[in-house]
Amino acid sequence: MINYAYIIPFLPLAAFAVNIFFGKRLKGVSAYIGIAAISASFLMSLAIFFAFLGGAQKYEVNPEWLNLGAVKFGMGFLVDGMTSVMLIVVTLVSLLVQIYSIGYMHGDPRYPRYYAYLGLFTFSMLLLVIANNFAMMFVSWELVGVSSYLLIGFWYEKKSASDAGRKAFITNKFGDFGFSIGIMMIFALCGTLNFGEVAEAISKGTLSGSALTLAGILVFCGAIGKSAQFPLHVWLPDAMEGPTPVSALIHAATMVAAGVYLVARTYFLYAASPAASAVVAYTGIFTAFFAATMALAATDIKRVLAFSTVSQLGYMIMALGVGGFTAGMFHLTTHAFFKALLFLGAGSVIHGAATQDIRDMGGLGKHMKITMVTFFIACLAIAGIPPFSGFYSKDEVLLAAFNYSKPIYIVATFTAFMTAFYMFRLFFRTFTGEMRTKLHPHESPYSMTIPLMVLAVLSVVAGWLFVQGHAFESLVHFKEGAAEEGNALVVWISIAASVIGIGLASAIYVFKVVPDGFFRNKFPRIHKVLINKWYVDEFYDKTVIKPSLNLARRLFSFDAKYVDGAVNLTGLVNVIISKLHNIFDKAAVDGAVNGVADVAQSGSGLLRKVQTGLVQNYMFLLVAGAALAVVVFFFIK
Repeated sequence: MINYAYIIPFLPLAAFAVNIFFGKRLKGVSAYIGIAAISASFLMSLAIFFAFLGGAQKYEVNPEWLNLGAVKFGMGFLVDGMTSVMLIVVTLVSLLVQIYSIGYMHGDPRYPRYYAYLGLFTFSMLLLVIANNFAMMFVSWELVGVSSYLLIGFWYEKKSASDAGRKAFITNKFGDFGFSIGIMMIFALCGTLNFGEVAEAISKGTLSGSALTLAGILVFCGAIGKSAQFPLHVWLPDAMEGPTPVSALIHAATMVAAGVYLVARTYFLYAASPAASAVVAYTGIFTAFFAATMALAATDIKRVLAFSTVSQLGYMIMALGVGGFTAGMFHLTTHAFFKALLFLGAGSVIHGAATQDIRDMGGLGKHMKITMVTFFIACLAIAGIPPFSGFYSKDEVLLAAFNYSKPIYIVATFTAFMTAFYMFRLFFRTFTGEMRTKLHPHESPYSMTIPLMVLAVLSVVAGWLFVQGHAFESLVHFKEGAAEEGNALVVWISIAASVIGIGLASAIYVFKVVPDGFFRNKFPRIHKVLINKWYVDEFYDKTVIKPSLNLARRLFSFDAKYVDGAVNLTGLVNVIISKLHNIFDKAAVDGAVNGVADVAQSGSGLLRKVQTGLVQNYMFLLVAGAALAVVVFFFIK
């Protein structure tokens, strides 16, 4: 089965092709075509996953794609333990999202196109997962970007949605530019783009020193964009304008996971460069803290989860930077399940209550029990409460940070406290207490609640299952460098931070020990900064967007006045010259030609009168001519 892994991405691609070309005729059937394709991909991924759990060896093929003599490019695929984990994550979450979408997107006029785009999105991510070289990864990387643009701006008739899609696409281009430069640099120095061959070149010293550090940082630029790390995080909160199931797919298993997976797959760059690893680590921890602060004040249910995703991605990136390779990939896996559950739960709330503002909610648990219970499980998982899945992976991340840098560990632990607080702030304000506005909530249909229940089970057991027998370590096959010192201490501090966060949220939003709005009123300036997302968008607006627009306007004005003026003047001169040429042509050239023609015509007219066709006339002219010749002869003589 492993050697047929390349088929897995192309099944969703086939569904995309069918739905995009025949969707109007298929209508509602398009959903089942997409679900059937991703189900087949999931079953194949499951078989591969269990094969690696059973001790299967990695499989790689690298067929030649482009031969330039001394330089050859391959476009192959690599299947190892890490690939098998990512295949499960992507196909399973995508399958549940597509089933969920049957109910959520019911009645949408572009229903078939929606499922076509989902197929393209899943294909792009799966192709990225199995890539064995930088070139193939970059191609699929860009396909992921295009797919996200189509889905974020799916409801393009809304200006906010079309703007969000464009913002996501353009913001990622900044990161992609650095990524592409890094790829070119690696190829120039190593003569290959194959991951294994580049790793071998590093081990031999072909790529080392400052060149290795620079290459690692440039490649990491791609992850900064896709995984929404500071300062390119600004696109992700606005990506909420797309359909909620799309948000679940983006935040859990596809686009944002691509950046983390890139760093993990190219970990040979960072394991050999402490400086590049430090850039990764400090970028990740700052992003984790920074995004968590914004989630504290957000009031849109999806934006709270978006900031949470940015923060958790920072956790994963930080883990990879501090040497916690297994921890980073472990948290990526468990996060996929509980974050998909949170977003799909939010979608269920929006579907049932017709609002996204948590200030308008309250008491929804009485009417949406399945949604409430599953959402509660996801909150416990992301808060890191044992025995939920997030507990196991988060503690691995904190342990890696503890062994690398105590300041990073302290910030990470405080971020864990904030995570627990804002998630239960969200839960209590949404599901408990009394309804604050006149809503008419109702539970979602089974097509939406069944995926919630499946993800809830995974959010409970996934971490424990991976920990048993050190299954995750055996799958990723990477030796950790740091000793596991202070394990018990880290675990207990982590649990304490989460419990305190939940307790504080309970005191404010359940028991009313501290009145709601106390901190907002006590620290209005801080609250304003957080509500406005630290004014990063405004900073970009003043320093990048407006100057760019002003430059564009000036260039347009210069183009219209000078460039177009010069072109138009040249055109006018050519018109005048052509008119003069026309006059000369008619007066001189045509005049001369016509004059010759007129002379010839006049002469021919005279000759035509002589040519009468009468014999007697010709005899007369002959005798007269002979007589004239005799007279002239004698006269001259």
